[in-house]
Amino acid sequence: GQAACINRLCITPKELHCRLGEFGLYCPVCLALHYHLVDCSEEKALTYAAEYTGRYYKMCNKDHLERFLLTPDKFVTPGCPFTLPASDQLPVKLTTNQVKNRFPQEAEMKGFCPVTYLEGKQRYEALVRGKIEYAADYKQKIFFFETDQKRHKFMRTPETYSNQKLPVKVPPICEPVSLTSLPVLGYLEQGVSEAIIKAMTAVGCLKPKYPFFTIQKSALIYLALYLKAFNRNSAAYNREEYKKKLALFEEDCALVPYLGSTMSGDYKPPNERPIDFEFKINRFFSLK
Repeated sequence: GQAACINRLCITPKELHCRLGEFGLYCPVCLALHYHLVDCSEEKALTYAAEYTGRYYKMCNKDHLERFLLTPDKFVTPGCPFTLPASDQLPVKLTTNQVKNRFPQEAEMKGFCPVTYLEGKQRYEALVRGKIEYAADYKQKIFFFETDQKRHKFMRTPETYSNQKLPVKVPPICEPVSLTSLPVLGYLEQGVSEAIIKAMTAVGCLKPKYPFFTIQKSALIYLALYLKAFNRNSAAYNREEYKKKLALFEEDCALVPYLGSTMSGDYKPPNERPIDFEFKINRFFSLK
């Protein structure tokens, strides 16, 4: 009936995972004493881990380990006054790539650090923008933080910081920010507006109509091919490949007005038709 430290007992990660207690890798002492969510998963060693009634528990420091070993019943069910939230209700650190993969989802509080804002008594001067490299997810929402330490504070007590309201007036963006941290319209304006304007101008000049496609579908396909063909971020061979596809698409679109003008009027015998007429009409029907 006593708790015991399991440090240096050669317990494998698989065995640890199989026998974890009801709090997983969260410190049960922090949870019981302060309702703090302290994730111990980053510490791979079992220096502050203990076994009690056949279950394993990880603590965050030596003091909490000693408290647990002395009175374990206070820190496990049913003695612990709190339960660990469901896994989808727990805060999770996000990498820069994970944040980018969530685009177009925007950061909460317009990217301002919720911890700095609350610690600054929610004054205007405390509105400091967080950084994408210090991001976290909480209840499917993204938050940015000024420093890793402030992200750590948020992870311990996310409810303390996550429901704040910004004032109507907030500081302007006065330093470069990553495109993915901008609102959707801002991202489009800064990232692709010039390319889209050029592509739309090309569509307006050509007015493409692909055989057997609607005008709308023809325009959308042309727009996509144009953007691919002139994407400066693509490799040169990719751009060349799409330029060839764009040229072929333009040629096929030209079949409609060509055949319309050539076939108007009275019937003409084969020897009076243009040399390329048979080839183009066969090409036209092959696209159906």
